[in-house]
Amino acid sequence: MRAAEEICRRRPNCHIVITGGDEVRYGKKLPEGTSYRRNLLKEITIDQDRVHFLGFVPYETHLKTLQVSAHVYLTVPFVLSWSVLEAMAAGCVVVLGSATPPVREVIKNGRNGLLFDFFSPSQIADRVDEVLEDPHRKHHLGHEARRNIVTRYEVKKNWQHIRSCAHPCFGYPRCEYATLVSLSILQWA
Repeated sequence: MRAAEEICRRRPNCHIVITGGDEVRYGKKLPEGTSYRRNLLKEITIDQDRVHFLGFVPYETHLKTLQVSAHVYLTVPFVLSWSVLEAMAAGCVVVLGSATPPVREVIKNGRNGLLFDFFSPSQIADRVDEVLEDPHRKHHLGHEARRNIVTRYEVKKNWQHIRSCAHPCFGYPRCEYATLVSLSILQWA
């Protein structure tokens, strides 16, 4: 959200849409009645008419938000969430990812997305400027992001490999599809 403050300052006509809830998925939980978002909003100045917090949205709405001008994906240094893979698979125009080791395994800077220093709001804003000012590059990066996910992570293409990895680990003579879908991400991330 610190980057949102800078992006709005640079681009007076932009709107920023943030989806998802306030609960903590990774890291330290805060005291009841507070959230990281509330705490941060006390520290920064953003135009609440231009920064929209939608909370949890239906999946169709979520997919539409991925296909807007720029999608910024932030993660703390130790996590590669399925959400970055989903954004890339959805044909997201471009995925901007924090340059952390797990994210660098999937996003190749300048080829299928753009990376930035997680702790630099100005660098995040610079990367957003880059993609908004070059529509051809923006679409090329989005196309390559989707191609990368389909090539490397699509379950139908990787099913035999998934089964061969799961069989020795879990001792299953026959693997069930629903049980192993998440393993494709673990194996090739």
